[in-house]
Order: sequence, then structure tokens, then C-alpha cells
Amino acid sequence: MGDEEEQRRFMGEALRMAEEAYEAAEVPVGCVFVRDGAVVGRGRNETNVAKNGTRHAELVAIDRMLESGFRVEDFGTTQLYVTVEPCVMCAAALRLVGIERVVYGCANDRFGGCGSVLPVSSDPVPDGAPYPSEGGLFRDQAILMLRKFYVRENAVAPQPRKKAARELKTQDLQL
Repeated sequence: MGDEEEQRRFMGEALRMAEEAYEAAEVPVGCVFVRDGAVVGRGRNETNVAKNGTRHAELVAIDRMLESGFRVEDFGTTQLYVTVEPCVMCAAALRLVGIERVVYGCANDRFGGCGSVLPVSSDPVPDGAPYPSEGGLFRDQAILMLRKFYVRENAVAPQPRKKAARELKTQDLQL
């Protein structure tokens, strides 16, 4: 299987994890960790169910991987496929575990840690090794999933706001 075909397959699996998050009323972000051509970890946002703002898809997957015996040193030959650019917190965590590479769907213009807001993934900071990241794979599908989530009422949001005037915009996406 070619590299591009593998990337599409792995990002498709990350999108399925994001769909699970959406169905559970979580912000629809999903990810898979891949090593030697196989998925070795999966995660989706669980901030609402856990009532813990740090339970982002990447951190959920890392915790489960480590609990199941995955070794920190193995992250150096592991890639992450995630539907949305890792936030600053997750980008820093990925540096600390030594991730080999990150592929993401859409940019995170508010909290992105792979260059959209801060270059945590590539900055010459003292902790953790920098890693390459690239975005855009299934970008429009990731954006559409986020838009679907944000146009509906979020029952677990701290201060619900009226969203009656919001519409799902799809005309600028190539689906």
C-alpha cells in the first residue's frame, strides 16, 4: 500500500474516532497513533464525559497506550493522525513523548500548537524533541464535522447560548 493511500486510510480512522466523539456530544476530534504500518492507539475527545478539560483525543490515546504497555521510547517511531491540529497543550505533550511525526486534517486557528498559533512542535525549546507536522489531509471533512457540532446546541456547555440563527455552511468545502 502506497504512502498516500496509507495516510488516507489512517486519517479515515481518525475521522471515525471524531464521529464517535460527535455522537457522544464531544467536540469531534479523533486520532490514531500508527507504528510500523499498524494502528497502535486511538483516542477521541472526552472532556465532557470526564468533566476534565485535559481529556483531548491525543492525551486520551497516549494514556491508554501507556496503560496497555506501550513504551515511551516507542513514540519515536510512531506517527499521529489527528483530525484537528493539536492544541498547544497536546503539541507540548507530543514533544515530551518524542512523537516522530504528526499529520492533521484542519488547522486550529484558536489554539494550534503546530504553527497556527504557536510553533510548539518545531520551536527550539529545551524540553522534548521537535517533530515535523503537516496539515490538510481530509481538511474539509474535519471542518464540516466541527461545523456540524457547533451549530447544534451543546447540552453540557457551561453557559448555553442560543444558536437558532446559525446555519451549516458547506459551499466552501470540497466534499
